Amino acid sequence: MFSPMQTEFFSYLQLGFFHISDLQAYDHILFVTALCALYDARQWRHLLWLVTAFTLGHSVTLALSTLNILVFSSAVVEFLIPLTIIATAIVNVVTLQKQANSMRKTSTEATPERIQEWSKYAMALLFGFIHGMGFSTFLKSLLGKEASITLPLFAFNCGLECGQILIVGVLLALGFVATRYARLPQRDWSLLVSGAALGVALTLVLKSVL
Repeated sequence: MFSPMQTEFFSYLQLGFFHISDLQAYDHILFVTALCALYDARQWRHLLWLVTAFTLGHSVTLALSTLNILVFSSAVVEFLIPLTIIATAIVNVVTLQKQANSMRKTSTEATPERIQEWSKYAMALLFGFIHGMGFSTFLKSLLGKEASITLPLFAFNCGLECGQILIVGVLLALGFVATRYARLPQRDWSLLVSGAALGVALTLVLKSVL
């Protein structure tokens, strides 16, 4: 038999999980998809650091905005979130083009490559801040007049991460099937995913301004 605290925790855990995995509110799924497009299962360490940066960003903003320390316009957030998807997809395409133009790397290129990798983590962190605003809008509508929001906030964030891990796992599995069994080159798969994310995000931007 669960205690009231445990029941509350699991309730908000489920809400966080289903919020990020809701296909009707697919903007967050689309961003994670674009974020993972360049990686395959063998590069899981790089992807783990990238997703961790995104997690850190949206966790901080989710807490600050839910506690009313950070206030923002929901209309602005609805406009900014698709822009993060567009920017991520464009960075993917540019990265793939650079890789195609220089298949052989010299030792002098190691430092720029390292800098480029760190810039991706910084981008994921920054965009995580923006997505945290979107998460908090939904969470605030659920909290109502809760006496304490610490437990709901923590549980909801845990649910978001569980959903995010599921999305990453599905994307890596789809990429594995596409490249291993459909014989699609990894570069083509990355371009396909990034292009699809870019196209959908552009429609979201137009929808937010019209």
